Amino acid sequence: MLSALLRQTDFRWFLSAQAVSLLGSSMAPVALAFGVLDASGNTGDLGVVLTAYMVPLLAFLLVGGAVADRLPRRTVLVAAHLGSALTQGGVAALLLTGRYALLPAAALGFLNGALAAFITPALRGIVPQLVPRDRIRRANALLGSVRNATKILGPSLSGIAVAVVGGGPAIAFDALTYLLAAGCLARLSLTAAPTSPRPGSGIRADIRDGWTEFRRIRWVWTVSVCFCVVNLVQVGTWQILGPVLTRQLSGEETWGFVLSARGVGMLVMSALVYRLVVRHLLRLGQLMSALGAIPLLALGAHLDALWLIAIAFVAGLGSSVAAVSWETSLQEHVPAHVLSRVSSYDDLLSYIAIPIGQLGVGLLADRFDGHQVAATAGIVYAAAAVLPLASATVRRLPHAQDDHARSGP
Repeated sequence: MLSALLRQTDFRWFLSAQAVSLLGSSMAPVALAFGVLDASGNTGDLGVVLTAYMVPLLAFLLVGGAVADRLPRRTVLVAAHLGSALTQGGVAALLLTGRYALLPAAALGFLNGALAAFITPALRGIVPQLVPRDRIRRANALLGSVRNATKILGPSLSGIAVAVVGGGPAIAFDALTYLLAAGCLARLSLTAAPTSPRPGSGIRADIRDGWTEFRRIRWVWTVSVCFCVVNLVQVGTWQILGPVLTRQLSGEETWGFVLSARGVGMLVMSALVYRLVVRHLLRLGQLMSALGAIPLLALGAHLDALWLIAIAFVAGLGSSVAAVSWETSLQEHVPAHVLSRVSSYDDLLSYIAIPIGQLGVGLLADRFDGHQVAATAGIVYAAAAVLPLASATVRRLPHAQDDHARSGP
């Protein structure tokens, strides 16, 4: 029950931290883009700042996973959120004082990306410490509802804020949300580390142990590799070709409706997943994830605006189930003392595929028809999404609601 989750003090504080932090983070990209563009007058600076964020995120992600398994996750999250408040506050100060320069902005972006590499694996690892195993799915569904709501609300609020007061104040608000989230996280009662490190072992040894565990659990690496392919073909195609092809077919305004419809679908389904009863949650998630390929196929088929909007809503439904099922499966079945490290390898595969895909789709669109590229990406997406179901370890992975005993890999 929802009331049972919210009666748990630690989970209430964690949910509050996520709500305020995600709201600020959903506003930041719009504010940063227009803030840097207005201050610099060119798109090159924005590309440098965004790249400066992504590089340390990839470089330090495995370190972040090892640290989150070695130290109390509450400590890691509080420290990283406080650091993010400082870095985002620094970016806001550059814009608000009119002293913007590329080098300090890129340096702050680098620090912010490095801090994000510690936040991501710690967040995934801390949920099983906050709620009983048979409530993890409901906790993730509730967290997903908050995340999806901020994805819908945040960009709109940021757009209004940028138009009224500029990008600097909007980024300052993001810094404030990190500070508030750190305060909420500091109220958690978790003080112990997930496990005691091996005597004499260091971070490098912890990272190697995480890789050994990642490879050992077959269903984890099977799904992770396939979704690396999904991100490779989907993100760049959707972000780059999506608005271009939609504008050609039905005008610029349609793309905004398409994105909103997808967000609404994700929000609706995350609420429904909260009450979902299913024996094999990961199997359902993989099947539903294939719905994410339909918008790419629709772009390839030159479908009109109403079809695109409806299909985007359906894709949002599938994406929400896939996200909750994956988070829950990891948290139910991966041992707690290596959860953050295993998650960091999964995240690394996901993140590193995105810039490669973005670069590749631009090159392909220059050589081939954009609609053909989108359709091909949709076919590859659908195949990669369902391919893990060929593995019995994926199909038969039990959900804790029906099997309270810890299942092996």
